[in-house]
Amino acid sequence: MLFVLLVLGMGIKAQEDTLPKTKVYKFDLKQDISPAAWRITKNAFAEAYEWGAELILIHMNTYGGAVVEADSIRTKVLNSGIPVYVFIDNNAASAGALISMACDSIYMRTGANIGAATVVNQTGEAMPDKYQSYFRSIMRATAEAQGKDTLIQGNDTIVKWRRDPKIAEAMVDQSLYIEGISDTGKVLTLTPSEAVNLGFCEGIVDNIDQLLEKANIERYEIKGYRTTGMDKIMGFLMNPVVSGLLIMAIIGGIYFEMQTPGIGFPLAIAILAAILYFAPLYLEGLAANWEILIFILGLILIAIEIFVIPGFGITGILGIVLAISGLTLSLIDNVTFDFKGVPGEAITKALLTVLFSIIAAVILSVSIAAKIFSARSGPIARLALTESQNVEDGYIAVDRTLKNLVGKVGIAQTVLRPSGTVIVEGDQYDAISEIGFIEAGESVVVKRQENMQIYVEKKNS
Repeated sequence: MLFVLLVLGMGIKAQEDTLPKTKVYKFDLKQDISPAAWRITKNAFAEAYEWGAELILIHMNTYGGAVVEADSIRTKVLNSGIPVYVFIDNNAASAGALISMACDSIYMRTGANIGAATVVNQTGEAMPDKYQSYFRSIMRATAEAQGKDTLIQGNDTIVKWRRDPKIAEAMVDQSLYIEGISDTGKVLTLTPSEAVNLGFCEGIVDNIDQLLEKANIERYEIKGYRTTGMDKIMGFLMNPVVSGLLIMAIIGGIYFEMQTPGIGFPLAIAILAAILYFAPLYLEGLAANWEILIFILGLILIAIEIFVIPGFGITGILGIVLAISGLTLSLIDNVTFDFKGVPGEAITKALLTVLFSIIAAVILSVSIAAKIFSARSGPIARLALTESQNVEDGYIAVDRTLKNLVGKVGIAQTVLRPSGTVIVEGDQYDAISEIGFIEAGESVVVKRQENMQIYVEKKNS
C-alpha cells in the first residue's frame, strides 16, 4: 500500500513539473527616480518582452525624485502590453506614488506608505502652483487610466472609479478636502490598510512569494534584472549634480588653458570632462550628434572671437549661445527641434543646471587663478611661475633691437587689423596698428615699442 501511494505521489509530482509556469520578470526601483531609474526601467521592459514574460513586477522603495523621469516611467507602465504589479517595500512617496498608481495592481508591506506627492525643489521647498497644477493633473489622469464602473441604481447613475482621481490629487494638493479621508492643509499619505479600503492597494504582503500567492499565481518562474557596472557608472555620470560638476570642469579647464601658454593639463581636463558629460547622454539617447556638434561649433566660434577677431562681437555671442544650447539640449529627451511631449520644467531644469554650472565655474576659476598667481609660498605657489629674472643677473626684459626701430619707416607686409606683420629695413616684425586698420603695401612708421611688440601708424604722404 505504501509503495502504491509513493508511486502515485511521484506521478502527481511529475505531472505538476510538466505544467506551465507563469513567467514573472522582476526589477527594483529602490533609489531616487532619476535618469538612471528611467534607464533601468527601459532595459528591464525590453528584456521582459524578449524573455516572453507574462507579468512584470516592480519591487519599489523610493522617496521620489525627478518629475520628468517619473512621468516617463509612468507612461511606460501604462502602455505596457504585459500586466505590471508593484510591491511597495516601505516607501512609495512622490514620484514613487505616481509610478505605483500606473501599475495594474499594488501590493504593500505592513508599515509601508504611499502618497506625499507635492512637487518640491532641491532644498525641499514646495514649487510654485503651476508645477503643482501640472503634477495634480498627472496624478488624476493616472488614476483615471485604471478605469471606472458605471452603476445604475434607480434613477441615479453612479460612477465608481477603481482608483479615485480626487484621492490621487489629494496626495499633491494640501488644500483639497475629502470627507473622512483628507483634511485641508495636509498632503495625503496612505497606510496599507487605508490604501486597501480606498482601492489603492490589492493586498498587504510581506514578500514577493506572498504577493504572487495573493494574486492567485501558484506556479511561477522569476527572472530578475541585474544591475551591471555600466548601469552604475551611467547612473552616476547622469546625476544632475555630477553633470553640473562636469560642466564646471569643462569651463574651468578652458579658462586655465587660456591663462597658460601651449596645450597642457587644463585642456586635457576639459576634454575628459566633455567626454564624460556627453558619452552617457549619447548612449542613453538623450544627446544627439547635432547637439554635440553645435556645442563644439560654439567653442570654435568663441576661440575665433578671442584669438582672431579683435574685440568681442556677434561671433563670440553666437558661440556662447551655441555652446550653452548644446549642453542644455543634450539633457532633454527631444527629437531634433520638436519639443512636443517635453515638459516645460524639464527644459527649465536643464537650462538652469547649465547656466548655474557655467557661472559657478567662472567665479571659481577666477578665484582660484587669483590665489595661484598671487601666492608667494606654500603648495599653491608651485603651480605658478614666481621666479624673478633681474637685470643685475644679466637678464634683459626687452630686445634692444626693437627699441631702435622707433621712428623708422617700413611697409605693411599684411593687413593690420590691428595686428599683422611689417617690413622695416629689410626685416620682418610683428606689429600692431595704433589707429585703425592698415592695408598691405602701405607705408608705416614705428611709433613705440612695448612688451616685445612694436606699434605703428600709417605714414602720412
